[in-house]
Amino acid sequence: MTRYCLTAFLLFIAFGCRQETSKNASEGTQSVQKVDSARIKGTASKKFRTFEGLTDTTFVRLADFSDGFAFDMRYATENNFLKEKVYDCAECYTRVKTVKALLNANADFRKAGVKIKFYDCYRPNSVQYKMWEIVPNPQYVANPEKGSIHNKGGAVDITLVTLKGEELDMGTDFDFFGKRAYHHNTDLPQEILDNRKLLKETMEKHGFWSTRTEWWHYNLQGAHKDPVANFKWECE
Repeated sequence: MTRYCLTAFLLFIAFGCRQETSKNASEGTQSVQKVDSARIKGTASKKFRTFEGLTDTTFVRLADFSDGFAFDMRYATENNFLKEKVYDCAECYTRVKTVKALLNANADFRKAGVKIKFYDCYRPNSVQYKMWEIVPNPQYVANPEKGSIHNKGGAVDITLVTLKGEELDMGTDFDFFGKRAYHHNTDLPQEILDNRKLLKETMEKHGFWSTRTEWWHYNLQGAHKDPVANFKWECE
């Protein structure tokens, strides 16, 4: 009888310990999940800004409002027709009204399995003068005396990439100065024509208009009325 009681007592202790260990492990897992969820939620809420309190003409950084775009800011590198880095760092700034239109356009693009990739956005007027010195041709570079719509925060140079980041074939590289980049040039493979059509029709649907000589350039309607700016953004 004594041996039976001792065995039963030891089994009771062992079973109780396993239950407590299992309970603690479960509580620990739940605690970690809650903390991780709160951390992610907090990060997301801090990352993206809203338009509350901002006027449509305020300059803002596009990346503060969405992570759904891709970027290859060419003028922050030497991979451009200037062969010179003219931006201290790669940022895409533009006016709030332009950002709103871009967000709506990109939502449509994403339904088609692609998204916008930026080459250039707002451009300080001082940079426009450098470009004009190299290419003083208004077909390709706006006269800095009047200012480009890039200088006004209403123009963007863009292409399309898949959601995995693969560029669609548009027939030429960005800043190709020649007839192959013209919108009316139909002497191109059908795939290129289809890609350009998707880009152009979607951007026009959301209030942008294209320029004849550059498949990548889009101006927001009415942006030509805004004043020329020459501020440079801060780099972190």
